Amino acid sequence: MRRSPLLIPCVLLALAGCAAPRLPEPAEPATFRASAPLSCVPFARALSGIALQGDAHGWWRAAAGRYSRRAEPLPGAVLVLKSTRRLPDGHLAVVVRQTGAREILVAHANWASGAARGAVHQNQRVVDVSRRNDWSAVRVWHPATDTLGVTVFPAWGFIHPPAPRTAEQVAAAVPRAAEEAALLVASR
Repeated sequence: MRRSPLLIPCVLLALAGCAAPRLPEPAEPATFRASAPLSCVPFARALSGIALQGDAHGWWRAAAGRYSRRAEPLPGAVLVLKSTRRLPDGHLAVVVRQTGAREILVAHANWASGAARGAVHQNQRVVDVSRRNDWSAVRVWHPATDTLGVTVFPAWGFIHPPAPRTAEQVAAAVPRAAEEAALLVASR
C-alpha cells in the first residue's frame, strides 16, 4: 500500500489544531457599587493579593524585587498605567482573563466619571495597541459609552501576584475584594 506524501503533514496539522489552546468566551461586563466608593488602589490590592501601598503609578517601582514584573497578562496580575496629564495618579486594573493575543478582561475600580465614579467594573476590555505587542500602550473600555475608549494610555506592564490563580478564581473573588476594600476605606 502506497501512502500519499501529504497524508502525514495533514494528520500532524489536524492534530496541532486539536491541541491549540482555546481562549475562553468573554464574560459580560458588570458594574456594581461596594458599600463605599473605591479607588483603584485598595481594590487592586484586595483582589490581587499584592501588598503594595501608594498611588497607582508608584506600584511598578515599588514591586521591584518583591513581585515579578512582566509584559504577560496572567489572571490576578495587576496592569499598571503610567501617570499622565489625564491620569496624574496612574491607574491599576486586575486581569480577570485573556481573551486574545492582545486583549484582556479586567476588574478595576473608579474607571468612570459622574454617577459611576467609585464603582467597580468587572470584565472590562483592555486592548494592547503598542507597536511592539508588549502592553506598553493600551486602550480601555469606556463604560459610559459602552465602547472601547479612543485614548491610548501608556502602561508599565503587569505585576504578577504571589500565587497563580485561574480566571474563574479571580472573577469569583471580585465582589469579596470590593467589600474588603470598602471596609478598609471606611475604617480610615
